[in-house]
Amino acid sequence: MTEQLAINGGPKAKTTPNPAMYPGGLEIGEEERKQLMEVIDRKYLFRYYGPEKHPSKVREFEVKFREKVGSKYALATTSCTGALISALVACGVGPGHEVIVSGYTFFASCAAIVGAKAIPVIAEVDETLTMDPADVEKKITKCTKALVIVHMRGVPADMDRLMAIAKKHNLMVIEDVAQAMGGTYKGKYLGTIGHCGCYSFQYHKIITAGEGGMLVTNDSKLYDRAMGYHDTAACWRPDRFAEERYEGELFCGTNYRMSELTGAVMLAQFGKLDRLLSLMRRNQKKIIGGIKNTKGIKIRPVYDPEGDVAVCLMFYLDKKDKVQRFAEALQAEGVAASGVFNAGIPDWHIYAHWKHVIEKKAPTQEGCPWTCPYHTCDDVEYSADMNPNTLEYLSRVIHLDIPAQYTEEDCDMIVKAINKVAAVLA
Repeated sequence: MTEQLAINGGPKAKTTPNPAMYPGGLEIGEEERKQLMEVIDRKYLFRYYGPEKHPSKVREFEVKFREKVGSKYALATTSCTGALISALVACGVGPGHEVIVSGYTFFASCAAIVGAKAIPVIAEVDETLTMDPADVEKKITKCTKALVIVHMRGVPADMDRLMAIAKKHNLMVIEDVAQAMGGTYKGKYLGTIGHCGCYSFQYHKIITAGEGGMLVTNDSKLYDRAMGYHDTAACWRPDRFAEERYEGELFCGTNYRMSELTGAVMLAQFGKLDRLLSLMRRNQKKIIGGIKNTKGIKIRPVYDPEGDVAVCLMFYLDKKDKVQRFAEALQAEGVAASGVFNAGIPDWHIYAHWKHVIEKKAPTQEGCPWTCPYHTCDDVEYSADMNPNTLEYLSRVIHLDIPAQYTEEDCDMIVKAINKVAAVLA
């Protein structure tokens, strides 16, 4: 006999509270306090100098980060957006260029392209909800300079096919790893496969200092150029006033330097990464194991399941008109679940709500980059329904965060709730 749903008056399947999805944020404690107090006590708040010379926390974090992921260079920044813009500029992206980005990502992935003075071209996602290689090929023009590949909601994109496309068309590749810190693809850390990788330490991310970012690369010139752009005062140069060592080394930039306070928090948080990943992966595996054969739902496929950082669980229903009722029923059971796409509810993670881009909004009336005279290809046009596959996939998805703070008992109750609701509504 099917158990009555809680939404219809039955007992809740999950009776424990749901932690907020701040994996690293909820773990802030004595380690972060100790690192911060060292910076405060030393009065050494800026990585290059202070009243007395001390080792830089930011520099220490960069070294530990690059050693962890296996890149030659790491550059700490104020945010992932700052890292993305610095990477795009380092890769030679600028006026007249087009850059392809997927239509399911936080708006910053797209805004960074405009920040680098290039025109974003928005591609479909496939069933993994990462960039669709087939659609990318259709949208390449002679003006295409780069791809921004987003490892969305913790899972790796199809890097073999996307890198092959990039190589075929001589495109630069920037990986956006904001939501997949610590993830891998066929044994390689995400962010180290393309020309540059960019990470976020904003508060919703796996490890956090509230804000912060990192850029990695194996190319010394890309590192120099990213370093130069993120530090227009050139404090990093052995002789900041020397002539450039090669053409293209020196140019006007901005200031995306990470502070010592942020670096201190990140040193403590970085030490917690592996444990957080282990807990989230344990939780996700337990939940998936309990619903993988449930009729009426399909778990989101992943190109490399071992590389998923497991920040969430996403599964498909067969029809979009079932999603709202299914999500509401799970919520009534005590599970923090939701749909992903609703055309009437703005969400900056979905291209259809990027009015800034769809309407080609610019800070000045000249309308650059869309009106840039250096852009010699056909005008790039946008509409809310331009990527129908993306909207169709997203409209059928149920999403659950997987906090590291869940217990195995929590996971068992989530499995019970999903199976209970699916038996009636899927």
